[in-house]
Amino acid sequence: MRKIEQAMCLAVGQKRTWKDANTRVDYHNDENGETAEVYLHGNHIGTYVYKQVQFYVNGSTLAKWPTRTTKSRLRALGARV
Repeated sequence: MRKIEQAMCLAVGQKRTWKDANTRVDYHNDENGETAEVYLHGNHIGTYVYKQVQFYVNGSTLAKWPTRTTKSRLRALGARV
């Protein structure tokens, strides 16, 4: 796993907003519950829902940009792509 992916996973695990280079994690705690949205090059690639302990892949982004980097970021978060 790449260093940036380790930092991304750590940010999701620690429930905090984080950004480095082309990857960003936005943590939200609101009336909809706790979530962490993950972005690559400004494109939403998936959302982690803490209450469900589940990561959801944004299929439309993956369909538009099925790059090795996108898939690597998603796999680091436990998605099966």
